Amino acid sequence: MIYLDNHATTRVDPRVVQAMTPTFDLNYGNAGSVTHTHGMDAWELVESAAENISDFINASPDEIVFTSGATESNNLAIRGVCERRKTPGHIVTSQVEHKAVLDPVARFEKLGFSVTRLPVGRFDSGAPGRVCPEQLADALTDQTALVSVMLGNNEIGTLQDIAAIGEICAQRSILLHTDATQAMGKIPIDVEALKIDLMSFSAHKFYGPKGVGGLYVRQRGKRVRLNSQIDGGGQQAGIRSGTLNVPGIVGMSRAIDLCSVELCGDDPDRLRGLRDLLYERLCEGLGELPVNGLALSSADRLGCNLNCRFPGLNASSLMTIADTIAVSSGSACTSAEPEPSHVLRALGLDEDAVHCSLRFGIGRFNTPTEIIEAADCLVSAGKELRGLGD
Repeated sequence: MIYLDNHATTRVDPRVVQAMTPTFDLNYGNAGSVTHTHGMDAWELVESAAENISDFINASPDEIVFTSGATESNNLAIRGVCERRKTPGHIVTSQVEHKAVLDPVARFEKLGFSVTRLPVGRFDSGAPGRVCPEQLADALTDQTALVSVMLGNNEIGTLQDIAAIGEICAQRSILLHTDATQAMGKIPIDVEALKIDLMSFSAHKFYGPKGVGGLYVRQRGKRVRLNSQIDGGGQQAGIRSGTLNVPGIVGMSRAIDLCSVELCGDDPDRLRGLRDLLYERLCEGLGELPVNGLALSSADRLGCNLNCRFPGLNASSLMTIADTIAVSSGSACTSAEPEPSHVLRALGLDEDAVHCSLRFGIGRFNTPTEIIEAADCLVSAGKELRGLGD
């Protein structure tokens, strides 16, 4: 099996596993048990992790809240802000957000909040998949409690202009939340420069373990206050109670350290090269394949992402025949649902175009040999389907 679904999850880096191992049999204390050395050792590991992660995004260690992953982080950010209001307010988001943002927003809409779901550029526009900052500015009102726009899209790899959006929100003193799940570890992030107030991320998207993530919560200057969503022992300043997942936190910290090193090396160029090799070889075998989202050469697209259409072919059928290739037709959280991808529909694609689209996520452990084998397998499957009159 050749794994090309790194947007859904990534393989845990062996160096991350190595860093985590002592937390299971040596440093296994509860980080909340600070009355003895086992607990203190665990707490020091957590503090060190917070420092590493905060350094990566130009934050402070006390601005990092550890969670079970980005879904919890998104919920904590959105619900934590909105539940503090005495009366319903206004939320601005986009049509291409992950369900972990869209669903909590929809919950508050039912509770009386007004919601603006901004459209994005169409597939045939100059900025497919991107939110227009000027349109966002026009949508803001005196009642806007929160803006939530993702940094990098999980299906088409589009990077939003968070710098411009952050400036707009800062000028209006409106909180900005960004879901950075797909961008964390893949691009440099500076929460101060981008004027981000809340940012969600999850370790398993950047070669760390599953079940652990974080939420950046601004404390410098414009301090952000949240209603807690999990009550209990009052851990993490009462924002998120619960025994800290020390092994996961250590693993996430080591994973982000490795990403920091990779970003300074040739890994981004290597991943773009593998992505382009895959696309070129697919086109050589099956003819020109339209790309969903920004051009592959765009600096505003994640270099590890390829989402393209196979005209006249059904994506599900392609995956069935090319069953040694792990790819997907969309988000891992929605792929089991019968309705078409809401992200691709937001681009203005019709149902046929959506159903012939595949998403490829190139990762750290992929090799040129694998890419060539995967492309050849998909080309063979495509030709077989064409011969069957699919």
